[in-house]
Amino acid sequence: MGKKVLILSGSPRKGGNSDLLCDEFMRGALDAGCQAEKIRVAEKKIGYCRACYYCERSGGECVQKDDMAEILQKMVEADVIVLASPVYFYSLSAQLKTVIDRSMARCAEIKDKEFYYIASSAEEEREIQERTIACMRGFADCVKGAKEMGVIYGTGALEKGEIRNTPAFAEAYDMGRAVHA
Repeated sequence: MGKKVLILSGSPRKGGNSDLLCDEFMRGALDAGCQAEKIRVAEKKIGYCRACYYCERSGGECVQKDDMAEILQKMVEADVIVLASPVYFYSLSAQLKTVIDRSMARCAEIKDKEFYYIASSAEEEREIQERTIACMRGFADCVKGAKEMGVIYGTGALEKGEIRNTPAFAEAYDMGRAVHA
């Protein structure tokens, strides 16, 4: 059986450009024989971290009873985690950042993962996306045994679907296909 790939799409727009890149990455991973699942975090009920540290006293259980417990379990079980976000003021979408913050409850269990990063923006320059990617790398830096495997820079796409006309669209499929099963 192939690697378990978990794709966390931080786009609030279903079918938005970063979300479409996630779909292509997933299609490639499935074609490579991997198990792959995409979670659109905007469609989940996920509260903000309250910094109450209840999780530290309760073995990783969060005081909030929402969809994050299921996402955390999938993060723990995955071999590969893909973090994807449109660029919002040079950073992540609030939806993806909330997932990252809430992972604190079981962060010690999220270990030995391969990470891929996907960003999309209207601007043509990759440099515009570097701070967004840096936020994703910041999370991976806190994951023991994390290994960065690739970055997809979806540049030059503002309107829904414009990403299909950029090199990043094929790169997303190819990168997903390259995940070794």
